[in-house]
Amino acid sequence: MKPKTILILINLAVALVLAGTLLAQAQESLFGTWKMNAAKSKYSPGPVPMSNIAKWEEFQGGVKLTVDVVPAKGEPQHYESSGKFDGKDNPVTGNNPDGDAMAFSKIDARTYRVVTKKDGKTTFTARIVVAADGKTRITTLTGKNAQGQTAKNTMFYEKQ
Repeated sequence: MKPKTILILINLAVALVLAGTLLAQAQESLFGTWKMNAAKSKYSPGPVPMSNIAKWEEFQGGVKLTVDVVPAKGEPQHYESSGKFDGKDNPVTGNNPDGDAMAFSKIDARTYRVVTKKDGKTTFTARIVVAADGKTRITTLTGKNAQGQTAKNTMFYEKQ
Protein backbone atom coordinates (compact mmCIF):
# COMPACT_ATOMS: atom_id res chain seq x y z
CA MET A 1 0.00 0.00 0.00
CA LYS A 2 1.02 3.56 -0.60
CA PRO A 3 1.96 5.69 2.44
CA LYS A 4 -0.91 8.09 1.69
CA THR A 5 -3.43 5.21 1.73
CA ILE A 6 -2.04 3.91 5.03
CA LEU A 7 -2.33 7.39 6.58
CA ILE A 8 -5.94 7.69 5.44
CA LEU A 9 -6.78 4.27 6.93
CA ILE A 10 -5.13 5.15 10.25
CA ASN A 11 -7.05 8.43 10.44
CA LEU A 12 -10.30 6.63 9.63
CA ALA A 13 -9.66 4.05 12.37
CA VAL A 14 -8.97 6.79 14.95
CA ALA A 15 -12.13 8.65 13.91
CA LEU A 16 -14.23 5.48 14.30
CA VAL A 17 -12.83 4.80 17.78
CA LEU A 18 -13.54 8.38 18.89
CA ALA A 19 -17.05 8.29 17.43
CA GLY A 20 -17.76 5.02 19.23
CA THR A 21 -16.57 6.47 22.54
CA LEU A 22 -18.75 9.57 22.16
CA LEU A 23 -21.74 7.48 21.14
CA ALA A 24 -21.32 5.21 24.17
CA GLN A 25 -21.28 8.25 26.49
CA ALA A 26 -24.35 9.75 24.82
CA GLN A 27 -26.24 6.48 25.25
CA GLU A 28 -25.63 6.12 29.03
CA SER A 29 -29.14 5.06 30.11
CA LEU A 30 -29.14 7.09 33.33
CA PHE A 31 -28.14 10.42 31.78
CA GLY A 32 -30.89 13.00 31.45
CA THR A 33 -33.38 14.86 33.62
CA TRP A 34 -35.77 12.71 35.64
CA LYS A 35 -38.93 13.85 37.45
CA MET A 36 -40.39 11.72 40.23
CA ASN A 37 -44.04 10.73 39.81
CA ALA A 38 -45.33 11.19 43.38
CA ALA A 39 -48.54 9.22 42.74
CA LYS A 40 -46.55 6.11 41.75
CA SER A 41 -43.88 6.49 44.47
CA LYS A 42 -43.96 5.12 48.04
CA TYR A 43 -42.11 6.47 51.07
CA SER A 44 -41.90 4.62 54.37
CA PRO A 45 -42.05 6.58 56.54
CA GLY A 46 -43.91 9.18 54.51
CA PRO A 47 -44.85 11.58 53.26
CA VAL A 48 -43.79 11.57 49.61
CA PRO A 49 -42.07 14.83 48.55
CA MET A 50 -44.12 17.30 46.52
CA SER A 51 -41.37 17.34 43.88
CA ASN A 52 -38.10 15.51 43.23
CA ILE A 53 -36.05 16.20 40.09
CA ALA A 54 -32.70 14.53 39.42
CA LYS A 55 -30.41 15.52 36.57
CA TRP A 56 -27.69 13.00 35.62
CA GLU A 57 -25.06 14.12 33.14
CA GLU A 58 -21.63 13.20 31.82
CA PHE A 59 -18.94 15.16 33.65
CA GLN A 60 -15.18 14.86 33.15
CA GLY A 61 -15.42 11.22 32.07
CA GLY A 62 -17.78 10.37 34.92
CA VAL A 63 -21.12 11.56 36.20
CA LYS A 64 -22.62 14.66 37.79
CA LEU A 65 -25.85 14.42 39.79
CA THR A 66 -27.94 17.51 40.57
CA VAL A 67 -31.01 17.02 42.78
CA ASP A 68 -33.84 19.41 43.65
CA VAL A 69 -36.42 18.24 46.20
CA VAL A 70 -39.46 20.04 47.59
CA PRO A 71 -40.40 17.99 50.66
CA ALA A 72 -43.98 17.75 51.93
CA LYS A 73 -42.74 19.78 54.91
CA GLY A 74 -39.50 21.58 55.53
CA GLU A 75 -37.08 23.52 53.39
CA PRO A 76 -36.44 22.78 49.70
CA GLN A 77 -33.22 20.89 49.04
CA HIS A 78 -30.68 21.42 46.29
CA TYR A 79 -27.49 19.38 46.18
CA GLU A 80 -24.88 18.10 43.75
CA SER A 81 -22.18 15.47 43.58
CA SER A 82 -19.89 14.30 40.81
CA GLY A 83 -17.46 11.44 40.33
CA LYS A 84 -16.80 8.24 38.45
CA PHE A 85 -18.78 4.99 38.54
CA ASP A 86 -16.03 3.49 40.72
CA GLY A 87 -17.67 3.17 44.15
CA LYS A 88 -15.44 5.83 45.71
CA ASP A 89 -16.78 8.62 47.94
CA ASN A 90 -17.35 12.04 46.36
CA PRO A 91 -18.29 15.22 48.24
CA VAL A 92 -21.86 16.52 48.22
CA THR A 93 -22.38 20.27 47.96
CA GLY A 94 -25.64 21.96 48.91
CA ASN A 95 -28.20 20.96 51.50
CA ASN A 96 -28.67 17.20 51.58
CA PRO A 97 -29.74 16.43 55.17
CA ASP A 98 -28.90 12.75 54.70
CA GLY A 99 -25.34 12.93 53.45
CA ASP A 100 -22.10 14.74 52.77
CA ALA A 101 -20.65 12.12 50.39
CA MET A 102 -21.91 9.90 47.56
CA ALA A 103 -20.34 6.91 45.82
CA PHE A 104 -21.54 5.96 42.32
CA SER A 105 -21.38 2.43 40.84
CA LYS A 106 -22.64 0.94 37.60
CA ILE A 107 -23.87 -2.64 37.93
CA ASP A 108 -24.88 -3.19 34.30
CA ALA A 109 -26.14 -1.17 31.31
CA ARG A 110 -29.37 -0.18 33.10
CA THR A 111 -28.64 -0.69 36.82
CA TYR A 112 -26.75 1.67 39.12
CA ARG A 113 -26.00 2.03 42.84
CA VAL A 114 -25.51 5.21 44.83
CA VAL A 115 -24.32 5.01 48.43
CA THR A 116 -24.91 8.15 50.49
CA LYS A 117 -22.82 8.73 53.62
CA LYS A 118 -22.78 11.25 56.44
CA ASP A 119 -19.66 11.63 58.57
CA GLY A 120 -18.24 8.47 56.94
CA LYS A 121 -21.24 6.26 57.80
CA THR A 122 -23.67 4.93 55.20
CA THR A 123 -27.10 6.53 55.53
CA PHE A 124 -28.76 5.32 52.32
CA THR A 125 -28.15 2.86 49.52
CA ALA A 126 -30.04 3.46 46.29
CA ARG A 127 -30.52 0.90 43.54
CA ILE A 128 -31.56 2.54 40.28
CA VAL A 129 -33.01 0.49 37.42
CA VAL A 130 -33.71 2.20 34.09
CA ALA A 131 -36.47 0.60 32.01
CA ALA A 132 -35.47 -1.02 28.71
CA ASP A 133 -37.20 1.76 26.74
CA GLY A 134 -35.20 4.40 28.70
CA LYS A 135 -38.32 6.44 29.52
CA THR A 136 -38.77 5.49 33.19
CA ARG A 137 -36.69 4.32 36.11
CA ILE A 138 -37.30 3.01 39.60
CA THR A 139 -35.07 3.90 42.53
CA THR A 140 -35.26 1.76 45.66
CA LEU A 141 -33.71 3.60 48.60
CA THR A 142 -33.02 1.93 51.95
CA GLY A 143 -31.33 3.22 55.08
CA LYS A 144 -31.83 5.73 57.89
CA ASN A 145 -33.02 9.29 57.36
CA ALA A 146 -31.76 12.43 59.12
CA GLN A 147 -34.22 11.77 61.97
CA GLY A 148 -32.74 8.29 62.53
CA GLN A 149 -35.82 6.49 61.20
CA THR A 150 -35.42 3.36 59.10
CA ALA A 151 -36.63 4.23 55.63
CA LYS A 152 -37.50 2.29 52.50
CA ASN A 153 -38.59 4.40 49.57
CA THR A 154 -39.57 3.31 46.09
CA MET A 155 -39.44 6.22 43.68
CA PHE A 156 -40.84 6.12 40.16
CA TYR A 157 -39.20 8.60 37.77
CA GLU A 158 -40.09 9.69 34.24
CA LYS A 159 -37.49 11.03 31.83
CA GLN A 160 -38.13 14.62 30.79
